[in-house]
Amino acid sequence: MNKLNRKWRIFVIHHSHTDIGYTERQERIEQYHVDFIRQALNISKEIRMGKRNEWKGFKWTCETFWAVEQFLKEATEEEKHDFAEAIRHGDIALSGTYLNMTELADEDLLRTIHSKAVQYGQSIGSPVDAAMTADINGYSWGYAKSLVNAGIRYLFSCIHTHHGMFPLGRKQIPFWWETSEGDRLLVWNGEHYMFGNELGLCPDGVGSYMIRDEFHTPAIVDNHNEIMSTRMERYLSKLEEEQYPFDFVPVMVSGLATDNGSPNGDIMKVIHSWNAEHGDKVEIQMSSLSEFFQHLEQQNSEIPVYRGDWPDWWSDGVCSTPMQTQIYRDAQRTLRKIKRLDPQQQFISLSELDEIEHQLVMYAEHTWGYHASIHSPWDWNVQMLEVRKLAYAANASRLAHHALDKLSNVKGGSLLHPGRAFRYQVINTEPSVSKQLVELKWDGFEHENFKNGLEVIEEQSGQAVPHQMGNQCVTVEVELEPEEQKHYLIRPTKVSKARTTSNLKLVGADTIYDIQDMYPSSSEKELITISEHSAESPFVKINWTEEGIVSWINKETGEELIHQHRKHGAFTPVYELTPAVDPKNPSSIFTARSTMGRNRKGLNVKRSVGRLKKTKAVSSGPLYGVVELQFEVSGMSYYSLFLKLYTNSSRVDVAVRLHKDSVWEPENVYISLPFTSGAKDNETLWLDKAGAPVRPWVDQLPGTLLDYYCIQEGLALVGENHSLMIATPDTPLVQLGSLEHGKRLLHTQQGEEHECQLYAWVMSNYWETNFKATLGGFYEFRYFIEWSKDHASAERAIGHCKAISSGFTVWRMKSDS
Repeated sequence: MNKLNRKWRIFVIHHSHTDIGYTERQERIEQYHVDFIRQALNISKEIRMGKRNEWKGFKWTCETFWAVEQFLKEATEEEKHDFAEAIRHGDIALSGTYLNMTELADEDLLRTIHSKAVQYGQSIGSPVDAAMTADINGYSWGYAKSLVNAGIRYLFSCIHTHHGMFPLGRKQIPFWWETSEGDRLLVWNGEHYMFGNELGLCPDGVGSYMIRDEFHTPAIVDNHNEIMSTRMERYLSKLEEEQYPFDFVPVMVSGLATDNGSPNGDIMKVIHSWNAEHGDKVEIQMSSLSEFFQHLEQQNSEIPVYRGDWPDWWSDGVCSTPMQTQIYRDAQRTLRKIKRLDPQQQFISLSELDEIEHQLVMYAEHTWGYHASIHSPWDWNVQMLEVRKLAYAANASRLAHHALDKLSNVKGGSLLHPGRAFRYQVINTEPSVSKQLVELKWDGFEHENFKNGLEVIEEQSGQAVPHQMGNQCVTVEVELEPEEQKHYLIRPTKVSKARTTSNLKLVGADTIYDIQDMYPSSSEKELITISEHSAESPFVKINWTEEGIVSWINKETGEELIHQHRKHGAFTPVYELTPAVDPKNPSSIFTARSTMGRNRKGLNVKRSVGRLKKTKAVSSGPLYGVVELQFEVSGMSYYSLFLKLYTNSSRVDVAVRLHKDSVWEPENVYISLPFTSGAKDNETLWLDKAGAPVRPWVDQLPGTLLDYYCIQEGLALVGENHSLMIATPDTPLVQLGSLEHGKRLLHTQQGEEHECQLYAWVMSNYWETNFKATLGGFYEFRYFIEWSKDHASAERAIGHCKAISSGFTVWRMKSDS
């Protein structure tokens, strides 16, 4: 320790990284963590009974409250008492973190899970004021707000830089993270969550990951003391060389050289032995999170303040299982509807809500599969753990829709029976006024009731409303205030189906419409016009070429809504494949992925852009018209856009339907969204992040991710006089950085000249360990585009995205309800 220039103090925080399904079956991981708490309790007891003095000073930090929750479910009364006592004595400490989450979780779910540890701490007289995370590389801005509102003052972040990076340009440094509401959370921007193992703090649990040197360092080594003293001196010398401002530093340590590792009392033997020999130069003590932060706050040093989002590099796992993520997002929206329809839990109990939230949390937790998923996708553990992971989304969906059905039944909804009335209730559960098209559905055997036609009556006014027939449904336009509801009645009527051929419409006997009319018909001027090269409503004209959709004209203003600097047409698919040297060799498949770093693709990436091959008019009526645009693109045997143009509003719904080939090599699928509000200047892009709208490349911490973001319900381009909103109910990732392989930029490194394109990143299997190896299958992803001068602020525009993404709640009613 002779090279060190200051007396050092090392705070050791002993924990087990909770990674559910990476190293073992999910239910086995649960059993491990329950037993870890029992082991920690036993270590604490043995110390207090004087049986293991060499373990004195031991402290165990429960990284996640999920583990505590599982323990409390099966603990005896004596164990519960002993656990609470150990917390009050400081032998065991709680973290306000429930699990290490992706950014799929919305603000409502974060609020729920962050309250759990705090509430338990209050119940045993031991306040919880600190939280830690491990592995994940960031959080939504609303995550900070959720922690602060729960009563958490401190956050310790253990970044894992595999395909990710720490913010601020350096780690092992504190900062104040200011929320969108102006509150502050003290954050320690820390090292890898097992860095203490590499420094030698855990006997028989060393290893080498962040530290690479001449030592052969498996977990169990013969020269432990030599490794520890050499690495400790080198590490602390490096901190001094880099002008690290403090004379103390925190490190995390696991009791075994693995994720989901157990407590290890012998770490204290190592610490005592070290302090006896080197304590005059470097003193080591085991600490809780709160004790460390309290020491930090006592320092006479200025801690910088930063505002904004902290995008997570590891949220991209969600697009390796795109269909299940789509189901998850629908379940999360359905849960929000349930809470707004039954705010006092009169019909849906807290236990039912808790179970839905549990399933959502377990899917949104950061582990996306077993560690062998890519190189051995046929492995039994890979298959078994994948099914369990994906089942969380399915179970959340099943439970949420069952609860919504239950609400429907108690609020006058009708189940199946003879003579069921064609009566419907439509409810707006969002806090924004909204006008939307609504489908009123019936069963196939009932269709004969309307063989001669129908009319739709809005009950309150008694007036017939415009409608359009669909497949076993009729569509009407409904406008509702927040929490407003309307009732509609469908009744049969005789409607003439006779049509007279137009003398003005230039469509041939082959039904192909590829010439513009010379004399537009006044009787059809409000209807949708679809030709071989364009589609037009009273509000928009959309033009396409072989490149795809190249023009989107706002007819009210004449402004072009597709950006002039676009690289691809609107909703054009972009497919990327990084070839492996041997596409049939698992080692080659693994190697192709492991060298990608932060690029999410290889230097030899092959990129294919879809080309439009065929168009087809699907339907047209008084409320909407639909056209199909069919593309040809590598990696997919089918890719079509179904554009629904509205006749009474400036809105277009797009359904992207595709059949993805099964490919083992690393690949990505993007959908181009090159839109603009039409504003010449001062247009701002806003993203719906959990807890707060965010301006990407503006409202985020220095040194954070610029390439992609995990959003909630959509995004908005807000101009001076107009806003364009894109609701994204199915696909949460948006790509803004360049698709080209190259040096990635972090926030504050970009300049005005740097490219900023907009894509939905809908699929990826690039990760070399635990992503799903193949993306093959059938998918439909929806996008709702609307532009308006009535949503001139970010809050209103994002609020409208949420409303149209959620849609109205519709159910069929009893005749006498």
